[in-house]
Amino acid sequence: MSAHSAAAGRAAPEILDALKHVVDPALRAAVDRLDDPRMRLIARYQMGWCDADGNPTRGGGKAIRPALAVLSAAAAGGRLDDGIPAAVAVELVHNFSLLHDDVMDRDVERRHRPTGWVAFGEAQAILAGTAMLTAAIEVLVAAGPTGERCLACLLDAIQRLIAGQSEDLEMEGRADVDVDDVLRMEAGKTAALLSCAASIGALAIGAPDEIVDGLAAYGYQIGIAFQLVDDILGVVGDPAETGKSSSSDVRAGKRSAPIVAALGGESDASQRLADLLAGGPPENDDDVALATRLIVEAGGVDWTAQEADARLAQAREHLDGLALPHRDAAADLATVADYIVTRGRVLNPSTR
Repeated sequence: MSAHSAAAGRAAPEILDALKHVVDPALRAAVDRLDDPRMRLIARYQMGWCDADGNPTRGGGKAIRPALAVLSAAAAGGRLDDGIPAAVAVELVHNFSLLHDDVMDRDVERRHRPTGWVAFGEAQAILAGTAMLTAAIEVLVAAGPTGERCLACLLDAIQRLIAGQSEDLEMEGRADVDVDDVLRMEAGKTAALLSCAASIGALAIGAPDEIVDGLAAYGYQIGIAFQLVDDILGVVGDPAETGKSSSSDVRAGKRSAPIVAALGGESDASQRLADLLAGGPPENDDDVALATRLIVEAGGVDWTAQEADARLAQAREHLDGLALPHRDAAADLATVADYIVTRGRVLNPSTR
């Protein structure tokens, strides 16, 4: 495939869909190489390729991370295909983390259907996630020198991702969490892997350090923005858009950005929210609805949206400052960044 994106100039969903087709055959092949048939089934289910009985389905996520990986290879002067092994590895790691996080967070729905642990049991979901993590490393090892250049980047991102998830769990229910704590946690939980995804394709082709580092900085900022938007959706997202229950983070007792920002205010709504959450997560739908309204009234959602916009601006500055050889692919990176911040900003009707 040519050095620049085949989808240059299109809207973000079209770009992502086109690049998903570029990576998908190699991603399916990596999953098919899993030794155990049960692990293959759970991995395919997690990817959205089949139902719990193995029947083919047409689902799955947006594949933002693999798109960033192949775009970074192209933008840095290579071909989209040069970034495929790295893209596969990043997407496998992402889905390993989702399988495990859903168990830890007790999330019962993702992408409008039961999560992996609900469908197959906790132990099997954990094993399948571990199998996908191992497969990610195997993909890079099998890619030879190209993969070896990428391995340290991926391993570092995995360690930071695990640390971020650990910190997220530790903060649940704590009263002393502030927005700086949240942003530091989200830097590991989400931004680390997106930073890796946005630079690993450039690493694969041996791009200069300044390009790799600049793309990593761009990816870090859109990673923070991505998680901040997710935090908004976890409070006021429309379940029809998010694929999760309404106010899912409120129900789970999360200390996400909108919730912490709302609790840190001095308004009457902030104090009422603190009183409501003092005993733990809301226990019934009425209290969940009240907490959600108070988070909005206290300015938590507005603060988070403004911070996401600021992170997007920083990402664009990093990208604009790079002398990337192929501007079409660079333009696609900018389009995807914009999409990450604007995607799914649909409020739950009950909060409007």
